Amino acid sequence: MSIPPQPNIRLVNSQDYRDGYANSVQVRVSVWDFLLVFGRLQPQSADLVEVQNFQGIYLSPQQAKALLSILQQNVAQYENAFGEIKLDANIAQSHQQVH
Repeated sequence: MSIPPQPNIRLVNSQDYRDGYANSVQVRVSVWDFLLVFGRLQPQSADLVEVQNFQGIYLSPQQAKALLSILQQNVAQYENAFGEIKLDANIAQSHQQVH
């Protein structure tokens, strides 16, 4: 059995496409999908940080796993080029949400 040829893929941004900077990502999981909620941390005072969420993206479980693989590959390439990405030890060892 032969493998059919892969189609050419053309990437086109829709009219409502936008870029944004996020330093907070929350992940919510259900049986049907993953929801990634992107936001920005906004310090309000010494003991209060507000997260201003601006975009939620739903992914199928299959697409979430594909994203995981792509991110792992790209993080490895980044670290090979620029050195290890270090996480705060308190965050890296906890099971808390990482913002």
